[in-house]
Amino acid sequence: MRIFITATNTGVGKTYTTLRLLDIAKKAGLKPGVIKPIETGVLGSPDDGSKLFTKCQELNPNLKSLALEDIVPYQFKLPAAPYIAKGKSNIDIKRIKQKIDRIEALCDILFIEGAGGLMVPIEKDFFMIDLIKTLQAKALLVAPSKLGCINDTLLSLQALKNKKIPHRWYLNLYEDKEEFFKISYPFFADYFDKVPLDLPSIFKSYVHFDKI
Repeated sequence: MRIFITATNTGVGKTYTTLRLLDIAKKAGLKPGVIKPIETGVLGSPDDGSKLFTKCQELNPNLKSLALEDIVPYQFKLPAAPYIAKGKSNIDIKRIKQKIDRIEALCDILFIEGAGGLMVPIEKDFFMIDLIKTLQAKALLVAPSKLGCINDTLLSLQALKNKKIPHRWYLNLYEDKEEFFKISYPFFADYFDKVPLDLPSIFKSYVHFDKI
């Protein structure tokens, strides 16, 4: 199974969530794998990718044969959307697929971490949401707890629905955490059957995704 971790925007907690999911999968008796196809703002070694690389090798010895470049095949210095950060370089989706095929052969479940939000451009007419669709992955949308999260969450969920991408979402409580239950939670509680705050439960739902 492929689970693509995306978010309503940058700095929302994708890497934090992915690291937790790796641990959760391991505790569930699975051999997890991970890839972050594109990371920007890389000066020397990719910060997020290095954390993922270390964690996945710790949890799945099969991945010790891999190099950091397998986990983060595209690295760019400029802290910008991939379309801009890559300059004249080419991001080859076939190469990303090849890396994914190699890692999948070594694990039971693969977590794919995106860059930024759903509409971050990779090419002029190809966005992060299109990469999710192309990779035929199920999506996990990470939403923040800060003011403005209602609008951002609903827009992102609608985009996933319009693309017919199977998805779940998760509210990462980290910013404006105390105020969240006063200024945003009441709407979420009324609008949704359940506000997804428990990541282990969300992970379990992927096992029976088509039955829910």
